[in-house]
Amino acid sequence: MSVLSYLDLIGVYVFAISGGLVAIRHKLDILGVFVICLLPAIGGGTLRDLLLDVSVFWLDSPMIIFVALAGGLSAIIYKYWTRVRLLVWVDGLGLALFAVVGTLKTFELGFGVLTCVMMGTITATAGGLLRDVVCNEPPLLLRQDIYATAAIAGSALCYALLAYGLSDGTALIAGGILVFIIRVLALRFGRSLPTPAIIQDALYLRKK
Repeated sequence: MSVLSYLDLIGVYVFAISGGLVAIRHKLDILGVFVICLLPAIGGGTLRDLLLDVSVFWLDSPMIIFVALAGGLSAIIYKYWTRVRLLVWVDGLGLALFAVVGTLKTFELGFGVLTCVMMGTITATAGGLLRDVVCNEPPLLLRQDIYATAAIAGSALCYALLAYGLSDGTALIAGGILVFIIRVLALRFGRSLPTPAIIQDALYLRKK
């Protein structure tokens, strides 16, 4: 297996844990946990492949489903997950992995920067959006919290390094680290993007 395949599997596993944790928090039964864990694990990649009109990644490798279910099982059997704010950290790791994996897969198909960054961001965020909507939670993607912005930045860096001719491994590592650092710093210092109201207030005050 290639490094890309291993990163894909790790991303599937950690995102499945995030789905399982949300399902457990909502007191769903075992079947519900396994269903929800699949949404962040394969949802973003599935949408990416459908948009790119290529074979859906988990249909080519059914083992991916078993890895996702293993992530859901991990969320069930390890009861100490809930003692820490693990969801945001697990979700951040999955965000980083899927952003760069989606970018590289799109780059290898010959697409340009805009499509690569969009597909990297969709891969990283669409599954989590499905998880949150199904579980009736405020989607991480739509909060003030810096989330999709981190994926965009990491995807853009990954594409830039690939286009510059650096190795796949270097581009994946650099882009993934950037996503994770931005996400961690945003959580650590409570940073978020400005709302339209803040921008409008600033413009109004300047005019006065």
